[in-house]
Amino acid sequence: MTDPSASRRLAVVTGASRGLGATVARFLAGEGFDLLLTARHSAPLVAFAEELAPFRVRVEVVTGDVTDPGHRRELARRVGSGLDVLVNNASDLGPSPLPPLTEFPLPALESVYRTNVVAPVALVQELLPALVQRRGLVVNISSDAAIGGYPGWGGYGASKAALDLVSRTLAHELADRGVSVASVDPGDLRTAMHQAAYPGQDISDRPLPEITLPFWAWFFHQPVQGLSGQRFRAQSDRWEVPT
Repeated sequence: MTDPSASRRLAVVTGASRGLGATVARFLAGEGFDLLLTARHSAPLVAFAEELAPFRVRVEVVTGDVTDPGHRRELARRVGSGLDVLVNNASDLGPSPLPPLTEFPLPALESVYRTNVVAPVALVQELLPALVQRRGLVVNISSDAAIGGYPGWGGYGASKAALDLVSRTLAHELADRGVSVASVDPGDLRTAMHQAAYPGQDISDRPLPEITLPFWAWFFHQPVQGLSGQRFRAQSDRWEVPT
């Protein structure tokens, strides 16, 4: 008997309980993807998953920290043998208010890199057999801070610059195995993380994450091989960044 789940598309989204992660997950549910969602805090993750019921797709949640090897292994166990999309969205901003690099606490800097660079690489390693099985797509969420050199954003920005290089390198290394890898800079957004970067300030002039939906509608309808190795800007007039 044929397993009916074998024909279903599956996406894993990290940092999925709110903000951009929730926006991307909701979009993928609307596209008919089954979802495996993870975030560090259970209550908002479960509440968000319940919001997706009208889409009539299978939604599983696994609470945990992507820097935890045991949590990553559990995600791989839940994924099983086939994965179409991995969205590495979970991120660590670092201390708030944002300190200059000359004053950045080194343990906090190491934590930023563990979440923003090491964990995405580790998840690709853990989920690679499933990605190869479906000739899947890895989407690493970057930032304009990766190229801006903005004061105070050095720790976070440097980690996202490293993630951009990780994305390009993995795209080259995995091309012959059919796995595509791209990075996406979503632009400034009105999220809890962005608010934490500017404590006490009004960030209501920033757009909500839903402003990126036209980009995702275009992005997830492209041949995945054509996306691989590229860096995209979701709020730019030109989504593809010239290389």
